[in-house]
Amino acid sequence: MTTTMTKPPADAAPEPPRRGRRRSKASRAGGTLHAGPIAYIILALFTIGSLFPLVWTAIAASRDNQRLAQTPPPLWFGGNLFDKLEIAWNDANLGEAFLNTTIVAGISACTIVFLSTVAGFAFAKLRFRGRNALMLIVVGTMMVPPQLSIIPLYMMVAKLDWSDQLQAVILPSLVNAFGVFFMRQYLLQALPDEIIEAARVDGASSWRVMWHVVFPAARPAMAVLGMLMFVQSWNDFLWPFLVLTQNGSPTVQVALAGLGRGYTPDQSLIMAGALLGTLPLLLVFAIFGKQIVGGIMQGAVKG
Repeated sequence: MTTTMTKPPADAAPEPPRRGRRRSKASRAGGTLHAGPIAYIILALFTIGSLFPLVWTAIAASRDNQRLAQTPPPLWFGGNLFDKLEIAWNDANLGEAFLNTTIVAGISACTIVFLSTVAGFAFAKLRFRGRNALMLIVVGTMMVPPQLSIIPLYMMVAKLDWSDQLQAVILPSLVNAFGVFFMRQYLLQALPDEIIEAARVDGASSWRVMWHVVFPAARPAMAVLGMLMFVQSWNDFLWPFLVLTQNGSPTVQVALAGLGRGYTPDQSLIMAGALLGTLPLLLVFAIFGKQIVGGIMQGAVKG
């Protein structure tokens, strides 16, 4: 039995390419995907919703108690914003508070990042007895409420005569279990064992491996962890409130706690202080946000 193959005529029009296949191939090849109008609308709504609390804080700071108590609340700025900001700055002595908080948050963030990277590398890449048990203990400390350690910690600070001094706030925040766990999880994937073995074959010591291999590979995660720890230390209130309340050198959150006190609290003044306390964090993220996001993307591409 014979079959005959029929060829299409030479003058036949070629079959048009299928758009769906071309788009999927372009997507797999790393082509640019364009968002539609619905995606822009959703992103715009999320952006407005994220910025609304900050904007309304500024609106409330520009009004007075009588207007804030009315229904509906104000949704546009008044004329007292800069006056309220100046009063809050002077009444809470925020200049000194900003300096104290910057010292505490900067030292805590840098120390946590360094120690967490070293410990995370040890738990991720080094082999030693009891490694898994120690890691479970570190993770287990994250489940303990920090309020349980306040009394023994305060007793220790009192014996060291560190009350009303910044080191009483800095010392308990130099180590963070979340930072160790975070860096361990990152280094497990981002740092291949072959690179470490190659460095050791070349005669590099453990500290040279840390400085020339581990730290460059962990730079994106270190930037993210540093930002998180800085924000956490900046917003810490309970422990600084207990140990920094007498000598006039509190942190920002403790200083803001004294604003608007009286028989009728001045809500607009409290909002002005909250706005001033938030602006440094926004400034830090505006300066280093691009580097952090770029580092994350670079680490993702390398991984």
